[in-house]
Amino acid sequence: MQKLEWIMCPICKNKTRLKMRDDTIMKNFPLYCPKCKNEILIEVKNMQIKVIKE
Repeated sequence: MQKLEWIMCPICKNKTRLKMRDDTIMKNFPLYCPKCKNEILIEVKNMQIKVIKE
């Protein structure tokens, strides 16, 4: 069974509307947070979220 986990906003630390699995890979993904209304670029690999600074 795959492990599912919510993607948390790196700014306000709240849940976003997206989930990731063990095998999820995202690159240059624009993550939008409905709570703080910010959009930030992230990379996801091995359930680890990394913020991309431009």
